[in-house]
Amino acid sequence: MPSCAILLFNVHKNHFKGEIMLEFNHWFFYLLANFLVLLFVLNLILFQPILKIMKEREGATSGALDEAKSMTIKKDEAVARMNAELLAARNMAKAAFDGLREQGQSLQKETLSKAEAQALAIIEQARKELRAEAEKARASLKADIEKFSEEIVRKLVKA
Repeated sequence: MPSCAILLFNVHKNHFKGEIMLEFNHWFFYLLANFLVLLFVLNLILFQPILKIMKEREGATSGALDEAKSMTIKKDEAVARMNAELLAARNMAKAAFDGLREQGQSLQKETLSKAEAQALAIIEQARKELRAEAEKARASLKADIEKFSEEIVRKLVKA
């Protein structure tokens, strides 16, 4: 038998016409059975476990992707919530600051007006005291004027 006899069919060459003829023989069925058995065994041993591993990997990957998406959504919601709370806290702090500033300004105005009123009262009191002292000094000077004028007249007369 030639070395090609194990093939599915024998190739015969018609020397006269130059055509190749294919012919099925008994090896075709042996090889077909061998192929089907090998396909069945490989399916059980190799293909199904690989498919199972690939499905598990795909499931784990899609599960991880879904979990990452849900975590991203939760993160975005938390960031939005935090920004809203931060904005509310800023607004509250600004309102408190404005209220305290207005309160401080009104207290400053009130204190300033009280100080001005006290200063005016002190100035008015000082003016009254100065007027009274001036009146006393005038009265004293009027009394002294008469004494000085008499003394001046006496000194002039003696001289």
